[in-house]
Amino acid sequence: MADRAIFQDFVASRSDRLLRTAYLLTHDWGVAEDLLQESLAKAWFAWPGIDEPEAYVRRVLVTTYTSWWRRRWRRELPSDDLPHAVSHDPPCDEREELWRAVGRLPARQRAVVVLRFYEDLAVAEVARILGCQEGTVKSQCAKALAKLRVDESIVKELHR
Repeated sequence: MADRAIFQDFVASRSDRLLRTAYLLTHDWGVAEDLLQESLAKAWFAWPGIDEPEAYVRRVLVTTYTSWWRRRWRRELPSDDLPHAVSHDPPCDEREELWRAVGRLPARQRAVVVLRFYEDLAVAEVARILGCQEGTVKSQCAKALAKLRVDESIVKELHR
């Protein structure tokens, strides 16, 4: 019973921040809520053995998101049919365009950018959450920033 109360307190106190992280990964509030719910469910089953709950749930968020992202692309099938109409997004401010550019990054690079710059975590903490070496975090971050620097949508916004 004590574990249940501690878990409920954790969820009540940390859900907003974790939901923000999930949103930064997915760029969709509904999907972010689903991602957080699934991650918290996974955490509940491992709860008695978790030493650092927030770091553990963040890692589950990222790994679950990455597996969802990979599955999504595996389901994509080629088609001879082209869309009938091209949708043009309405003009937006620089921040929104940057969000879209971050959303176009590969899942792992997006996770690194979100954890490093939006969650303001140190390289070592990001490496621990992602289960990789610090050098991997640094290289993924460098690749992501390089892609963002040459992203036409951001470059256009900066030169207006």
